[in-house]
Amino acid sequence: MPQMIRSQSSPAGHRRVGGPALLPPAAVAGAARSAAVHTTAAERERRLDDRTVGLLTRAGFARHFVPRAWGGAEGTFGALVDAATAVGSGCASAAWCGVLWAAHGRFAAYLPPDGQRDLWAASPDTRITAVMSPSGEATPTSDGWLLSGTWAYASGVAFADWLLLTSTEPAGQGGGCRVFALPRAQVDVLDTWRGDGMRGTGSHTVVVDSVAVPRHRTFLMADLTAGTPGPGRARCHTVPAQLGGGLLFCAPALGAARHALEAWSRWAAHHAPALPDAEVLRLHRVLALAADEIEAAQLLLRDAAQRADAETWTERDVARNRRVAASVIGLLARGVERLHRAGARSGAAGPDVVERCRRDVRTVASHRMLRREQAAVDYARSVFSEVSEPDETPAAADQLALEAPHADV
Repeated sequence: MPQMIRSQSSPAGHRRVGGPALLPPAAVAGAARSAAVHTTAAERERRLDDRTVGLLTRAGFARHFVPRAWGGAEGTFGALVDAATAVGSGCASAAWCGVLWAAHGRFAAYLPPDGQRDLWAASPDTRITAVMSPSGEATPTSDGWLLSGTWAYASGVAFADWLLLTSTEPAGQGGGCRVFALPRAQVDVLDTWRGDGMRGTGSHTVVVDSVAVPRHRTFLMADLTAGTPGPGRARCHTVPAQLGGGLLFCAPALGAARHALEAWSRWAAHHAPALPDAEVLRLHRVLALAADEIEAAQLLLRDAAQRADAETWTERDVARNRRVAASVIGLLARGVERLHRAGARSGAAGPDVVERCRRDVRTVASHRMLRREQAAVDYARSVFSEVSEPDETPAAADQLALEAPHADV
C-alpha cells in the first residue's frame, strides 16, 4: 500500500480561521479588468502596468501563502488557481506574475524566523521574485555567504521588493543547492526579456556582484523540494514542490485559453452566415473539440489543486500532479492552436486575441517544470514501484502458476 504522508498542521498562532480573506472575488475581478485593459501596453512595454500591479497586490496574491504570524493568509492552491485563471483571462502575463508572487511567498516561509522578519515585518504584501535554477557562486563567510553571479528569467522583477536566488554550495560545504534572499536594491537588472509570448512578465536577467547574505536569509533547496516541516510552517508550506508547483504555472495559461475560446466563438458566430455549409460545419467541430480540450484541462487542474490541498498525500500523488500539469498544458496548447488554425483556414486571420493567447500558452508550455517526458518517467516509476512486489518477479509468478492445482473445466 502507498505510504500516506500527513503534512504538519499549523502550530498555535497559525490557525487558518479568522485571518485575511483568500483572494476576495471582487478584488480579483478588479485586477482582472485592469489586466485586460492594459494587456496590449504590457506586451509592448514588456512589463505590467503599475495600476495592475497595485490591484494584484491589494487582491492578496503576494500575501496568499505568507505565514499568518506576519499577517499572511496561508491560503490554498485551489483558491490561487481560480484567481490566477480569472486574471489570465484578461492578461496571462499579469496572472503569471501574480501567481508567482504568491508561490514565492510560500518558498520564503522556509527562511529562518529572522529572515522572514526581514521580508514581512513591515507588510505581508512584499512582492518576491525568484529564480530557482542554480547559478552564480556562493562563497561561505564567517557570518553567512558572499553571492555573485547572473540569473535569467526573473519574472516581475521590475516590481519586486525581494529576490530569492539559487546557487550551489561548494563541495566542502555539502555541495547542495541553497536559496538566498536579497533586497531588490542589491541586484542589477539587465533588460533581456524578448520572449515570443508572455511578454508582459518582464522576465529579465539579474546580476549580483559580491553581495553579503547573512545566514538567516538562506535555506536549503532540498527542504523546499521535499516539503520539509519546520517551526511556523503551515499546511500550505509543507507541500512538495512537484505536488503544487506545476499546476500553478498552468493557471495563467488556462485563463488565456478560455479567453481565446470566447473571442474565437464571437468571431466565428459573426462570420459563419457568409460561409458555405461545409465550412460552417467545420467551425462547429473546431469549437466543440477546442472546448473539450480546454474544459478537460480545467477539470484536471482543479482535481490536482484538491490533491495539493489535501491533508494527506502519497508519492504517487506527487508524480500524478506532475503528470497532470504536463497534460493540462498540452491540452490547452492544442485547443488554442486548433482555434488559430481554423481562423487562418477560413480565409481570415481570426481575432488578434487568439494569436496572442496562442503565443502565451506556447511560452508557458516550454517551461521545464511542464516537460511531459520527465513527468511520464516519474509517474511510471511511482506506479511500477507500487504494483511490483519484491518476491513476485515475472519468473516467480510463472513458477507459482505451474505449481498451483488446476481446476477442471
